[in-house]
Amino acid sequence: MLVRLPVSAASTVAVFLRRRIPAAYLLSTKSSMTSDSSGTAFTTIKEIVSLEKEIKKSKFIAIAGPISSEQSAQLFLSQVRDPRATHNCWAYKVGDQHRSSDDGEPSGTAGKPMLSAICSSGLDRVMVVVIRYFGGIKLGTGGLVRAYGGVTSDCLKTASPCLFKSKVQMGVEVTFDLLGVVYNQLQSCQAEDIKEDYDTGKDGTTMLSFKVDFDQVDKLEDAIKSNCKRDLVFFKNLAIGSQLG
Repeated sequence: MLVRLPVSAASTVAVFLRRRIPAAYLLSTKSSMTSDSSGTAFTTIKEIVSLEKEIKKSKFIAIAGPISSEQSAQLFLSQVRDPRATHNCWAYKVGDQHRSSDDGEPSGTAGKPMLSAICSSGLDRVMVVVIRYFGGIKLGTGGLVRAYGGVTSDCLKTASPCLFKSKVQMGVEVTFDLLGVVYNQLQSCQAEDIKEDYDTGKDGTTMLSFKVDFDQVDKLEDAIKSNCKRDLVFFKNLAIGSQLG
């Protein structure tokens, strides 16, 4: 449910409302990272945030949230838009994909400046919806551009950024005498979910499986091979994304 705060008609104010991001959005953002087999990293926002401004008696409410795809963008829009408002303009960016809508405002005066503000923020996997309640005074083309772009930019500035990196699921078969050496390297690269499987069919050998950030893969392989002084074979698959804060 959208929370609205009273705004004085005589002044321009900004109030942002922090919200906890629904688990469905967070999970969908993480899972979207599996689509790039080469690994990726991006900065999004941790939670849904809102900001409200009054400009020449028109009320503008910007709501920004993390998304992972066009489908989640449409779901986000359906949950926050207000059918009673004069306009529900929006813009989003997911990697190289981006879309925007003026929703009845003059062409190029709402969606485009909103998208420009998102791109300028350096954020990705983000959608912003700006709800406008017309107050009776027309803003003109330039005024609309400044209003929609400005409220979008200000709203995103209130959000907490969050870096996500894709993780790679890896495995390597090692003899027992090398376990200590390998574990030291795994710890230095902050590997996660380390497991041992002794059902390899070879005496004195175990299969180590673990997850590591995609940009640590080559470094980890080289370090393990160098310290073990053996040409070990690694198995790799892209895993889920990790939140780095």
